[in-house]
Amino acid sequence: MLVAPGVILFSSFMLYPIFYLFYISLTDATFAGSVIGGGAELIGLANYVQLIGDPQFRTSMGTTWLFVAVSLVVKVFLAVGIALLLNHVRVAGKRYMRAAVIVPLGFPGIFTITVWRGMFSDARYGVFNTILGRYNDVMASLSAPQALLFDVPIGFLSGRWEAFFAYVTTEVWLAYPFMVIIIVSALQDVPRSLHEAAMVDGAGALQRFRTVTLPAIKGPVLFASILTAATSFQQFLIPWVFNQGGPSRQNELIIVYGYREAITFNQFGLSAAILIVGIAFVGLFMYVAVRFGGLAEGVGDE
Repeated sequence: MLVAPGVILFSSFMLYPIFYLFYISLTDATFAGSVIGGGAELIGLANYVQLIGDPQFRTSMGTTWLFVAVSLVVKVFLAVGIALLLNHVRVAGKRYMRAAVIVPLGFPGIFTITVWRGMFSDARYGVFNTILGRYNDVMASLSAPQALLFDVPIGFLSGRWEAFFAYVTTEVWLAYPFMVIIIVSALQDVPRSLHEAAMVDGAGALQRFRTVTLPAIKGPVLFASILTAATSFQQFLIPWVFNQGGPSRQNELIIVYGYREAITFNQFGLSAAILIVGIAFVGLFMYVAVRFGGLAEGVGDE
């Protein structure tokens, strides 16, 4: 009786929409009201069979997982490095630096993404193209032919891998403060006596990090990584605001792919199948990560 209200709310706002989405994926719905109005017919797993043979589905899924993997690696290394800096005894003003690190969390996501899109503008006077242009000017004035001169302007939003780099950079900016908060909290729980004992034994900074710090923060880092990876898999705003998954749908992440099939091509049944596959992949990923990452140890034990 005590958990019944929570179960009802969870079922209403999570389970029911997922089951309803799965039902739509079994139909030939081609417009928003076709299921409710009775204009759609059950076609079984035909939409899923169509996805298997769709090259765009394979491109979208591969790009999505590559996006998740690359952004996660960058976020982990960046967040761990910043957290170690903010927790170091010789760093002054750590309180203010920690406050500055979490500033990105205070802005709406759409605002931040729009700002980054402007910075990655293909125009010659976009922020990054301006910086690269100034670099070219400095190198040319120094007569340094061996220096790498960039061909400015760079089409950050019109090239596939340039746009992918822009996606990853923006995703890292949005997610790293959360990971830094988690890791800093974990570092503060590491007893100072362990580091002092390791120093007495002659362990260097790298060895102390590997034998003392890393085992202590492994669990929190894994926990934060799982959450941010699942969020990256569901990323929609960054590719859509930047260039709608372009160029030529080459960077179309899985959620953008499902959205476009429904809104642009009116294939609501196929779109539902795409999103159900996405939900299944996220669920499987989180189960495997939690199960084999040791985060579920002790759960269910007497």
